[in-house]
Parts: sequence; C-alpha cells; structure tokens
Amino acid sequence: MRKIFLKLHRVIGLMTGVVVLIVSITGCMWVFKNEVENSPPNPLSTYQVNAEVIKATEAKSIAEVINPGRSIHGVLYQQDYDIIEVVYYESEPKFYQSLYLDPYSGEMLGQKDHLSGFFAFVLDGHLNLWLPDDIGSWIVKFSVLFFLLMLISGIILWWPKSKKARKQRLSFKWKKSTRWRRKNYDLHNVLGFYICSLAFVIAFTGSVMSFNWFYYITYKAWGGDKNPAFVIPTVTSTNSMSKDTKQIDFLIPSLKKKHPLAKNFELHYPHSDSSSVYVEIGYGNLSYSNDYKFFDPETLEEIGVNGIYGTYEDTDIADLVIRANYDIHIGAIGGLFGKILAFIISLLSASLPVTGFLMWYGRRNK
Repeated sequence: MRKIFLKLHRVIGLMTGVVVLIVSITGCMWVFKNEVENSPPNPLSTYQVNAEVIKATEAKSIAEVINPGRSIHGVLYQQDYDIIEVVYYESEPKFYQSLYLDPYSGEMLGQKDHLSGFFAFVLDGHLNLWLPDDIGSWIVKFSVLFFLLMLISGIILWWPKSKKARKQRLSFKWKKSTRWRRKNYDLHNVLGFYICSLAFVIAFTGSVMSFNWFYYITYKAWGGDKNPAFVIPTVTSTNSMSKDTKQIDFLIPSLKKKHPLAKNFELHYPHSDSSSVYVEIGYGNLSYSNDYKFFDPETLEEIGVNGIYGTYEDTDIADLVIRANYDIHIGAIGGLFGKILAFIISLLSASLPVTGFLMWYGRRNK
C-alpha cells in the first residue's frame, strides 16, 4: 500500500507541482490585498448638519453619464457619510470598475479598474495561471483538487512505524556533515507535516469555490437544508424598469436607522423587470456576518428568502460554513493573526513541490 501511495504521490506531484507553486505564491500575496491597496480618495465636501447625501438613483444617473452604456452593479454607502462608490460590472466581455463620488455634491473623485494593476495580475495567476479563463481555470481547479489527495497520501507516507522514527520526522536534526539531500528530504517531510492540516483547509475551501458539486456536497454534509445558491427573488408587484423607481432612495436612510452598528450598505439595482432590489449590510471586514435583505423596488416590501444568504441571525452551522468559506480561505476568519498564518502556510506550501521535485530528480540522477 505504501508503494501505491508513493507512486500516486509522485505522479500527482509531477503533474501539478508547477501549478501548486504558482497558486501558493500568488495566494500568499493576495492575503493582504485590502491592507496594501490604497484607500479611495477623500470627499471634497465638508459634512454639514443639514446636508443631504446624494440618493441611489442620483448616483446611478451620474454614473450613467460618466460611463454611458456600462452596466451598473450597485452603489456602496458608508455609515459615516463617507465617499460613495458606484460599481460597474459586466461578465462578457469583462468590465469591472468603481466610480468614486463626493457624497454631497456628486462630483467624480476618481475611478478604479479592478482588472488592472498588481493585485489583478496576482489574482489572474491564482485563478487562471495567466492563461485564457476556459483553459487556465480548469487546470487550477483540478490541480488544487489533486493537491488534496497529495496531502492525504503525504501524511500516510510520513507516518512512521515506531516512536523513534516519529521523533526524527518532527524536527530538523542537522549536523555540519549533513548533506543537502538529507536537508531537502527533511524540509519536505517536516514542513509538510506541520502545515498539512492548514494547507488542507486552504485547498479544501478553494475547491468549494471552484466546483459547484463540491460546494453542494460540503453544504449538505454539514446538514444544510436550504437553497445554498445565491438567489435574487422575484417581486410580487408588476414592476417595470421604465417606471419611476425612486422609491429605492428611501432604502439606505431607513436601513441606516435600523442598523446603527453597520459599517456599509451596498445597494444592488434591479437587473430586470421582475427582479427585486437587494442590500448587503456589512458590519466589518468579515463577509460571512453580512445581512442580505431583498425588497420590492416599488413598494419597498421586504421579501423573505429560503436560502443561506439572508440575515445573519437566521443562519445555522451549515450556512455559516459556506458563507465563511472565503474568509477561511484567506485567513481573515482569524483576524490579522489568521492572515499572517495563511500567508505563512501558503508560502511554505509553495516549497513542497520544489523539495519534492528535487527528491525525485536526485533519486533518478545520483
């Protein structure tokens, strides 16, 4: 059995080693994206007691004039009357930008292209290996899935037959006479053992985001009985996008009063005649605790949903596992310490295919 697992470990390692190396390095770079990126520009206006923040429909009208013909995904309001961010998004061809507006005058403060720059380059490598999406994404998805099998087979191969052998595989016992091949072997085995469990969590959460079937099975395995997909409910009233939909202007002020502890409110405009408007209410840096509320754009009647993306207080353990998947993947679930840990685990994971390849090459070429 050990020979079978060793063969499996080597073959999968040689097939996916380069991919795991790239995905791990780009992953540890992505962890601190929010901390490294520049913050949006400051508002031009000075807040006054009687000043009114521009409304959602006004922000949309301004955004349509500045970038005509572009699909507007939503508008982000901060709780403390900070800058307003209008988000454009189109899937094909890809267009993903933010427009920053002064909250009182509506004057444009700047724009940001989320598909360009250093972190866009990093993300493209992490998801697609800088290849076309329909090629690179599948290579990455299956490589990460195989990496899970490698971690399992690696632990089986690592597991010693005696306590004496176990002690030798838990620490580095190098001397001046220790050759580099022995050091490389220890780096692969000792480091691999210590990071295995957390590397498995990172790869597992990555697979949850990669495969719908993996996502569904994970949710059901935790006892979930709701619709795990993100579904925007349809409205009950007869709504037309050509009608006056300025009723949604009352949503943000109303929600700010009802949720005084919230940090931001992201309103998403109806994308069809029968679509509801939904607001994502954020309470901090962790996305899993956000509230998702859906409303009829004409009557502002709240629409209930039988899915995992509703209010945070209605979630159960299965819902939280899926909703917190991204926060777990990048270590944000553990705050700054969690991100540092995810950075280290991802960086050390990048060393495994290198040391593993050197072991394989050294045995073939004495």
